[in-house]
Amino acid sequence: MEKHVSTAALTDAELTLIDRYWRAANYLSIGQIYLLANPLLREPLKPEHIKPRLLGHWGTTPGLNFIYAHKANISARAGWKATC
Repeated sequence: MEKHVSTAALTDAELTLIDRYWRAANYLSIGQIYLLANPLLREPLKPEHIKPRLLGHWGTTPGLNFIYAHKANISARAGWKATC
C-alpha cells in the first residue's frame, strides 16, 4: 500500500527541526572522528581528548547528514516508522 508524501513547502517549524537534526548529526560525526574523550565537552577541550590517529575524515559527512535529515523528514511526513 502506497502512502502519499506531501509536496507542500516545508514550514518554518519543519525547517528548524531539520536544521537541528543536521547540526546534531554533524556534532556527533565530529566527535566520532576526532575525540577520544570528553564528547559532551563537560570540561574545556584539551589535547589529550583528541585522538592521536584519526580514523575517517570530515569529507562528505555534512552532505550525507544533510540527506539523512531530509529523508527523516520525508519519512515522518509519509508516516513511515523507519528513518533510514
